[in-house]
Amino acid sequence: MNRTRILLPGGAGLVGQNLVARLKARGYSNLTVIDKHEANVDVLRQVHPDVRAIYADLAEPGDWETQFEGADLVVMLQAQIGAPTLEPFIRNNIMSTRNVLAAIQRYRIPYTVHISSSVVNSVGDDFYTDTKKEQEEIVLASGIECVVLRPTLMFGWFDRKHLGWLSRFMQRVPVFPIPGSGRYMRQPLYVGDFCNVIISCIESRIKGNAFNITGLERVDYIDIIRQIKRATRARCSIVRIPYGVFYVLLKVYAMFDKNPPFTADQLEALTAGDEFEVIDWEGIFNIRATPFASAIEETFNDPTYSHIALEF
Repeated sequence: MNRTRILLPGGAGLVGQNLVARLKARGYSNLTVIDKHEANVDVLRQVHPDVRAIYADLAEPGDWETQFEGADLVVMLQAQIGAPTLEPFIRNNIMSTRNVLAAIQRYRIPYTVHISSSVVNSVGDDFYTDTKKEQEEIVLASGIECVVLRPTLMFGWFDRKHLGWLSRFMQRVPVFPIPGSGRYMRQPLYVGDFCNVIISCIESRIKGNAFNITGLERVDYIDIIRQIKRATRARCSIVRIPYGVFYVLLKVYAMFDKNPPFTADQLEALTAGDEFEVIDWEGIFNIRATPFASAIEETFNDPTYSHIALEF
């Protein structure tokens, strides 16, 4: 049993829930998660009752800061991914980061893994991209001992957005719409592989660099949808609709849902044409990537975790 004390701010989301499962499987037992999403904190407590899970808003100073005392390392996971307005991005990507960094410095935490995003190299211009760029700049300017990881679009167990939401939507509708041709190249990253990269950082304490962690297979969006349909045995028909119509539908949907699972900004990012750098992260971090088809199968058909979905 490894008693290294690991703190996971923002750890009740997609990456955090997967990381806790894999850290425990590797023998780590002294884990603390701090997250503002109460329902997802409850999921973590139910699945991992042996993990210390604290409900707190990192954008606000509070008692949660004392959890940093005596920690061996921090994995910074807090992030706002989607929302129709700027304010949640400022709170959860900028303000929370400043507060977490202040606690890291106050308690002299010797090592931090910061989870950034591939969008810092993106041609996109939206609330998420802009605030993730600023977030990474704040971390690097802080002077803490850290490594920065920039993952591309992720999928896997506990997925409440992205491929997880698409799979659930697919089960509920007779027709699944695809914007335009659907031939938008993606480099999806299996969150299980990304968690193994994080664990490699934890164990090697590699620092002083930023690494672009990109899915190794280039897959068109429409082919991702087809893979999900096969894995989940969904019966819907996949139908292409004009991009403009799709965009308007998302805008209308956002008028009735304050936290939509897929926004017009995300549609623009999907079709932006980004191609992210692929480095030899298998060699750097001494891990083996999971083939995309196998990762999709694990995501939707694992007996322990596939049935658990987080809230938005």
